[in-house]
Order: sequence, then structure tokens, then C-alpha cells
Amino acid sequence: MKKYFLTLMGLCCTLIMVAQPTKHTHDEDTTDVFYRHLQLNEVLVTGVTGETKLKHSTAPISVVTGKELRQTTSTNIIDAVAKQPGMAQVTTGGGISKPIIRGLGYNRIVVMSEGVRQEGQQWGDEHGIEVDGQNVGSVEVLKGPASLMYGSDAMAGVLILHDVPHPLDGEIRANVSSEYQTNNGLFAYSLNGAGNQKGFVWDARFSDKMAHAYKNKYDGYVPGSQFRERAGRLMLGLDKQWGHSHLKWVAYHLTPSIVEGERDEETGELERTTDRVKTYSKTLPFQQVKHYKAVWDNAVNLPHGRLTGVVGYQQNRRQEFEESFDDYELFFKLHTLTYDVRYLTEELKGWRLAAGANGMWQKSQNLGEESLIPAYRLFDIGGYATASKTLERWTLNGGLRYDHRHLKYNLSSQQKGSFDGMTGSIGAVCNVSEHLNVRINVARGFRAPNMSELGADGVHEGTVRYELGNPNLKAEYSWQGDLGVDFTSRYVSAQVALFANRIENYIFAKRIDIVMEEGYRTYEYTQGNARLLGFEAGADFHPIHSLHFANTFSFVDARQLNQPEETRYLPFTPAPRWTSELKYELTHNGRTLNNAYVAVGLECYLRQNHYYMADQTETATPSYTLLNLSAGTDLIIKKKKVAELYVTADNLLNRAYQSHLSRLKYTDINTVTGRQGVYNMGRNVVFKVVIPMLFTF
Repeated sequence: MKKYFLTLMGLCCTLIMVAQPTKHTHDEDTTDVFYRHLQLNEVLVTGVTGETKLKHSTAPISVVTGKELRQTTSTNIIDAVAKQPGMAQVTTGGGISKPIIRGLGYNRIVVMSEGVRQEGQQWGDEHGIEVDGQNVGSVEVLKGPASLMYGSDAMAGVLILHDVPHPLDGEIRANVSSEYQTNNGLFAYSLNGAGNQKGFVWDARFSDKMAHAYKNKYDGYVPGSQFRERAGRLMLGLDKQWGHSHLKWVAYHLTPSIVEGERDEETGELERTTDRVKTYSKTLPFQQVKHYKAVWDNAVNLPHGRLTGVVGYQQNRRQEFEESFDDYELFFKLHTLTYDVRYLTEELKGWRLAAGANGMWQKSQNLGEESLIPAYRLFDIGGYATASKTLERWTLNGGLRYDHRHLKYNLSSQQKGSFDGMTGSIGAVCNVSEHLNVRINVARGFRAPNMSELGADGVHEGTVRYELGNPNLKAEYSWQGDLGVDFTSRYVSAQVALFANRIENYIFAKRIDIVMEEGYRTYEYTQGNARLLGFEAGADFHPIHSLHFANTFSFVDARQLNQPEETRYLPFTPAPRWTSELKYELTHNGRTLNNAYVAVGLECYLRQNHYYMADQTETATPSYTLLNLSAGTDLIIKKKKVAELYVTADNLLNRAYQSHLSRLKYTDINTVTGRQGVYNMGRNVVFKVVIPMLFTF
């Protein structure tokens, strides 16, 4: 670890020396297109109390644009952003991904979609995010404790999934997109129409996606990794000078089969319930997930500020079928009502103040034959106030928040739990020059234990294990410090972000040597004090207008304090990762092909030796490198863009590998080869086409 930080400090010193004020003879009015693209200082972000420029944000925030999302190969929206520095994903098969930010995930991350926090049984290892990626216009990744704005569960950070922007007044926009992936036969399409007539706005979308089992060099086709996804969305609203009012309805259906990883003892091959390994149909066991959402989003411009109010209702239905296509063993039905009211003042002599309250009410029911977690009711409320001050080169901000969460479960015996937390943050950013920003932030995080951690007791087919909760768990609290340096110039842009996180009462699941049910490992939730240290570093060199050479490195060291070696490291910590991409832009303002590019990229995951050794909870993961190729262009006909075309080849060399965060790594051993678990997807070539249409009236 020492060598990582020595390298990092050297890079910081280099950045500061490079960024000393120099005379520029370049005329800003004639700055080329690529140089202007690098000026991220003007990007507006909303991960703080209100819209602010990225250069004024004291917290570390990454932005993923819609164009970047379209250029990325993925099977879901989390898969699309998981390669960002500091991010990773826990995967279970081809269609399920859970976000990890700086080594923390599950209920330590809040996902904001349609303006409300996404609530869909996210405690489960194989429970993904029920969001149609086609509805996402851009993504903000807020790294570090964000409890000040979002309350409990935002200890690791927040993913803000922004809607696609509305058309301008007098426009009707339509969009047709389609995608095909060769490895798992994934076929997807999405139809969208949106309009704006004198401030009356509407947006409608339907998306469909299906995939058969994926394959790799060692396992062949992996039975149970197929899935089907369908989603629809409708938005009606008003955009006026006084503010806006939007009504949104979303329906999302996902049917993923479950990869069990069981093998034939003689041949070592994965067992399957059908002879058709490339079937798009569901096979036993499988899940059926239905998520419905209704949101009323409002904002009113007042004489000296802005008042916003968002209320949302969500219903999540998750059924698990094990023995029959008609009878479910597990059926969780979760009702969630969320609310958020905040007032943000306009800037007055550099000061901006904000205050608000938000929270949620939940009711979870067990309607199946089995019960993995108890039914429960939850009420959560929190209030906060923040202040920021902008000086000539400095921006200072800070705030305080109080949260209260009340939980009632095992309703017959009336078990209760209440958790209270006081959190806050204080930070500063210095715009040293037009090209250099230095930021520092200290934040206090809070998270109440979830129902699975408190009361689980049963077989969880999706994770192939027996889970035991612990009703004596305490709430988690954290202190995190961040230090960041961002530098942008005509020929190089670079970023370094260091963090140190100390967590009291860190909750995790460890394996115990007790057999609760034959054929399943038993895991029990426990807790201890932990600390996480790490950094993200990136540099993008562009010596000429059309050439980019981008590199990033992410590292986190997550340890449990005062423990022997076998229990020293926290489970499921992402391996150190280096990514590199060489990209050449072929055309700008071309007559037929515009913004055309070709790129070659590497993803190098170093060996993960820091793992929770006790009771074989985890094993080490060897290093591996993936080679990727991509190309894309806008197709122009009669001076109008008629299509966006993309081709991507991921894992071009068909490397067989297992991600350290893959749950399938711990399934059955192949008695013929001696390899344990199921491997990740092999070579995958992806074709995408996006056809935009614009009408005016």
C-alpha cells in the first residue's frame, strides 16, 4: 500500500508544479472543439443542495454523459457506470449488477431515479437496480458520505440518474434505438417520443430487452444466466416561468433465471434443466421482479429563492420460483412512500442557504410459502440545513442533519428498533487558477441496519447460501476525509482524489461452520470497527487535436481494526484496477461521417490478496487483463444526423476470469478441472444504432 501512496503523492506534486500560472498566447475565441470539451468547470451538478458548477463542489463528483452511456457496453445501467474511477459492481449472472463506491455498497448507497430514492429490496446480493437504462440521460456519482442531503444509507455515496432533457418549446423529439450482443444473444430496443408546446411537456418510452445464457471459455454456456426485461414510462407536466410540475409513471418488469452453479460429478459440466442452452425462456429456478413508481415533482420560484417538493410511491414485487413455474416459494411485496421538501435561497453577497426535510414510510409483506426476512414497517424522517459562501477563488460550505428511523418487525411479537443519527459535513474548494482546483471535505455518515441484517433466517436461493440475521446490531457511523486536485489544460487533464474513512459498527456477513440446511453454506451478520483508505487517479493526454490517451487507477484498502490476519480485511473489497484507452477521432464536422472514432482499451485488475480468510468466507482472486476495441460515428445525410452507430468488442481475447466481486465464484467445484465457481462473460461483440428524429411546429 505504501508504494501506491508514494506514487500518488508524486503525481500530486507534479500537478501542482505544472499548474503554476503561465502566460497563454492562445486566443480563447479560437479554442478548438476538443479543448472546450475538457472545460468541465462549467458543468452543473445537483448532488449538493442545489445546482452548482462542478468547480465549486467540495465533495468528489463524477459525471457520465448520455453520449458516454451510449458508447459503453452494458447489460444494465449499473454495468454502464461501474467502470468509472472508484466504482465497481457486485454481479450475479449477466443481468444483475449492484453498485459499489470506494469499497462500499448495498444499503450504503442511495440511487436517485425520477427524483426519488430507488427502493427495491436492495439488501439482497442478487437484487439489482430496477431502472431502465434508456430513461437515463446522464449520471452523477457522488463519492463519500452524503447523509447530509439523503439521510441514512448514503454512507458510501449517491448515484443520481437524471432524466433525458425535455425538448425545447415547439419541438417534438422521437428516438428509436436497438442493440445486439453476440455472447448472450442480447437483443434490445427502445421507442421514445417527447414534446414541448408552450411549456406543456410530455415524454413516453417503451423498452424491451432479452438475453439467453452467456458463455465463457471454461464453462461454455452458463445455465440460468438468461433474463428478460421490459419497461414503460410516461411523463406529463408543465415548465413555466414560475417553476415546474411533473407527473411521472414508471413500470419495470425483470425476469432473471438464477445461476445455481451445480455440476455433474463425472463430467464437471454445469447442470441445466433444459436441453436448449441458448433459450430466451425462463428456466427454474428464476425470479420475477415487478417495480412500479409514481412521482409528483414540483418546484416554485419565489422572490428570493426556490421551493421544491417531491413525493413518490413505489411498489416492488419480488417472487422466487424454485420447484414450479406456477408456485412461488418467496414473495416480497414492498410499499414505499418517499417525500422531500427543500428551500434554497438565491445567492446574496456570495451566500446561499438551504433547508429541507425528507424521509420515507415502508411496509414489507411476505406472501410466499417461505420467509427469508420478517415482514416489517419502517418510518424515517430527517431534517437539515446548509450554508455556502463563494469568495473570489474559494467556495466554503457546511451543514448539519438529524435523522430518526423507527422499525417494527416480527409483527406478532412486536419487535422494535429505533435509530437516531446526527450527521454533517464541511468543505472548501479553491479555484487556484482557470485550470486548477483543489478541494477538501470532511463528512459524517450514518446508516441504520436493514431488515436482512437484523432478521434474516432462511435459504437465499439467489446467493446459494443460508443467511442468519443479528437483532443486536447497532447503527453504523463514519468519518470520512477527502482531498482532491483537478487540473485541465490544452494538452493534459488529470485528477487525483484521496480519501480516508473510519466506520464504527461496520456490518458484514461472515461464514460460520454450522449447517442449517444441507447443500448451503451458512452466513451470519456481525459487525466491528473498520477503516478504508484509498484513492482514484486519472490522466488524459491529448498531444494533438484528435488523439486521446486516458488512464485511471482506483485503489481501496478496507480493514477491520484490531483483528488477526484471517479477519483483518473486509469481505468483497474491489481489487485495484487500472484502465487505459487510446482513442483517435477520425472526423469532425464531416459531411457523411461525423464525430467518428476508433479506440483500443485495457482493463487490468490486480491480484486481490486482501480478503476475509476466516471460515473460507472469501478466497484470493488472481490478476487479469481484458482487451477491448470500439468504434462509433454519427451518420449525416443532407446535413442532418440520421443515426448514431457503435460497434464494441469487449474481452476481445476471450479471457476466462472471475471478478473478485462475483457471487458465482463460490459455487460448486469442477471435479474434472479442479476449478471452483462460474466464470464471467467471455468475448462479446456489441452493435448499437440510435435513430433520432426532430420535428418543429
